[in-house]
Formats: sequence, structure tokens, C-alpha cells
Amino acid sequence: MAAAAGGGSCFVLGASGQTGRALLRELLARRLFARVTLVGRRRLSLGEEAEAAVEQAVVDFERLSEHAAAFQGHDVGFCCLGTTRAEAGEAGFVRVDRDYVVQAAELARAGGCRHFVLQSSRGANRHSGFLYLRVKGAAVQTRGVPACRVGGPEVSGCCGAGLPHCLLGACGNGSQGYGGHCAAAR
Repeated sequence: MAAAAGGGSCFVLGASGQTGRALLRELLARRLFARVTLVGRRRLSLGEEAEAAVEQAVVDFERLSEHAAAFQGHDVGFCCLGTTRAEAGEAGFVRVDRDYVVQAAELARAGGCRHFVLQSSRGANRHSGFLYLRVKGAAVQTRGVPACRVGGPEVSGCCGAGLPHCLLGACGNGSQGYGGHCAAAR
């Protein structure tokens, strides 16, 4: 992988989705990390320049604990995992959007990761009457971490409409509260 202007390393879960692709473009354009690893269920075709700038770890999410090495040695983890109830059914949605996320955060923590930023949703609440918000809230709130506020144009360009949450370490840039995007951009 080509050396980047930034230091440290990060991994991205869910780089095949719309939000994950936007995040990856931003990370590569800003050259924030010396090492960027994509963790996913399959290798992605990224184009020659991007392929040279990233590492890819292919994992079986049903056996995620067997892939702990993919989560080791990173300073920041970005999680853009997600599916829909229509695609995966209710049980599949819960497994992807809650179970995989929580397990990935635990593996990241065990691997020395200091920040784990989850792309979630406004209104995420494990007590919600809506499955989507309840599952998103369970992924965040079972870790005991409050939501980070999103604000400012620099956040909306990268993170979209969803709300980033930090599951490990400090989040954001102090009192401004711009969430996970700024935690990674330091």
C-alpha cells in the first residue's frame, strides 16, 4: 500500500454500501491514515489507484471471532454495516445491524483500536416501537455510549444523513460535538 500523508491506521466495515463507499473516497482523498483496511465479506473492485491504497480482509461475519486479526493494529474503526428488513428479513436485519456491529466493536477493542465510529440513525433508541430504530439503538446503547451530535457542512458531505456514534474512546472534537468524522480527522 502506498504511504499516505496521515499517520496511523483505520479499518472500514461496510465499504460496499453507499455510505461506506463515500467514506472510503473521503479517507483516500484526504489521506488521513497511512493504512486503510476494508473488512468485508468479499473483495471489492475499487479501481487501480484505490486498490493500491487499501488492504482488504475478507471475513465470514457468521464466524467473525475467527477473524480477529483483521481488527488488530488499527487506531480507528469505521462501521457502515447495514441491511434492510426487506432484504434480510427481521432476524437477518438484527444480526447485521446489531450483532455484527457489537461483535466487531468488541474485536476492535481487543485488537487495540481506540475509536470505533458507527454510522447509525437519528432517533436510534433500544426502546423504540420501530424495529429499525430499536436495533440501531441497541447497537449503540448496549455499549453505554451517548450519541454524538452531527453538525456543520464538513460532516454532512462524508457521513450523510445518519448519525455517527463512537463505541470506543473519545468521540468528536471536544465541545463542538461533530461526531465520529472529526474523531477520525484529527
